[in-house]
Amino acid sequence: MEYKVDPEAMGPGSLEKAMSNTAGEISLDRDNQLERGLKSRHIQFLALGGAIGTGLFIGSGSILATVGPAPLFMAYLSMMFIVYVVMNDLGEMVTYLPLRGISIPYFVARFLDPSLAFAMGYNYWYAYAMLVAAEVTAGAIIIQYWTDAVPVAVWIAIQLVVILLLNIIAVSYFGEAEFWFASIKLITIMGLIILGFVIMLGGGPNHQRTGFWYWEEPGAFVPYLVAPGPTSRFLAYWTAVIKAGFAFITSPELIALSAGETVAPRRNIPKAARRFVWRLAVFYGLGSLIIGVIVPSDDPRLLSGASDASASPFVLGIQRAGIGGLNHAINAAVLTSAWSAGNAFCYSGSRILYSMAINGQAPAIFSKTTKRGVPWAAVLVTLGFGCLGFLNVSNSGATVFAWFTNISTISGFIAWVVILITYLRFRKAMSHHGMLESLPFRTPLQPYATWFVLVLISLLTLTNGYPVFFPSRWSVSDFLAAYITLPIFLALYIGHKIFRRTWLYIPIEEVDVLTGKKEMDDLEALDEPPIPKNWLQKVWFWIA
Repeated sequence: MEYKVDPEAMGPGSLEKAMSNTAGEISLDRDNQLERGLKSRHIQFLALGGAIGTGLFIGSGSILATVGPAPLFMAYLSMMFIVYVVMNDLGEMVTYLPLRGISIPYFVARFLDPSLAFAMGYNYWYAYAMLVAAEVTAGAIIIQYWTDAVPVAVWIAIQLVVILLLNIIAVSYFGEAEFWFASIKLITIMGLIILGFVIMLGGGPNHQRTGFWYWEEPGAFVPYLVAPGPTSRFLAYWTAVIKAGFAFITSPELIALSAGETVAPRRNIPKAARRFVWRLAVFYGLGSLIIGVIVPSDDPRLLSGASDASASPFVLGIQRAGIGGLNHAINAAVLTSAWSAGNAFCYSGSRILYSMAINGQAPAIFSKTTKRGVPWAAVLVTLGFGCLGFLNVSNSGATVFAWFTNISTISGFIAWVVILITYLRFRKAMSHHGMLESLPFRTPLQPYATWFVLVLISLLTLTNGYPVFFPSRWSVSDFLAAYITLPIFLALYIGHKIFRRTWLYIPIEEVDVLTGKKEMDDLEALDEPPIPKNWLQKVWFWIA
């Protein structure tokens, strides 16, 4: 694979070189450049907005009911470490080469294998597009908590229009909207965590001090699949990790995808990567702990199947403490959560498609941008695919839609496996060229943490549907939903290899780690970090 420079692509504010692969030489001319309009706080909250959706507010309740509070808490802690390693791997690569138009498949093609990048790109785009549809559907159902006078289809359409406007105007407006969307949900979560501690210590209207009483009765573990014992507890934990993983898939990638549109990327990407992980740990770690101490796992409302505040473990715990009225505020926060996540997923899906187009792996129309640097064609087709959410208007359509979303969920685990392998190749190539020490952003525990998480995620991918193999649990539909993504991914991979006739991955000595480095070094040299003038600015710079 060869990476060449087109001098015409260079110009004021456009330091990046053109990129090409086996699909042909692609020039990033100035008419089709993305705009660097995202600040550190934008990309941090973009990633948090995508990670904290309805999964924490509502989906965690079904995990609690299925396996108990201890596996729920341990599973989220385990996922924190996995996300930490994936985020570090991505952070090192995109900080080194934060070129405009890059995406994760670009790094896979450059450091590992173009065919794998092709399969991964469409795997990502499909997952993001379906997640848009899932989130706008969830938002419509959440609104019906207050009134069902307006059809669900109308609310889905309204949300899609708002997401379109936020994604098509300019990336800076999108970033600002996502910042405030995410701020609302993060403030809400912090408030719920604090309120949960108050209830735990007996500060609610009923003055009942729950402590960890629910961990003793009905118990810290719910027997799962087999008779109570060590095996049952392990299966409960493993199931919780699998279910919790679906709340995090595609979230670390959001920071990497925004690198090409970030102001001062070599300063802001490492900052965002570090803060994203510990902030996520606070919200999910403390949130999952609080859920398990304010509501028992045998509360039947946890498995009601509702998608609004009536099934939220936070609402149930608050109601059990004798506090009324907060259900509406929490439902509003859940609505904001779903809308924010849908907004972030539309952005990410469109950038994946744009990056593939400029690398010759998708139709060229998707590389077209507006004068403000927005890939309008990629946004429209991603949002158009998200219109599959209208299938939920009818019962038969909802069944089909459930299939689409179930198939897409395992895509995240597959993508993480490829990311980890790509990072190991990148690191080995940098070491081969004697450039490992020159990385502008280096993370601890490498490469050992990556190898450990690679094995762990591979096991999660292969066992995500393991319950169907137990007696009386077999279901053809569940089996296909759990595993059909694997042959689809392999079909894309092998099909591209046959079409392009590239049978081997890139030898380590041929991996290009130089193209674009000088331009990014020059861009970094032009960066002038802001200097706080007072204590208020110091606090703001530390937060944002």
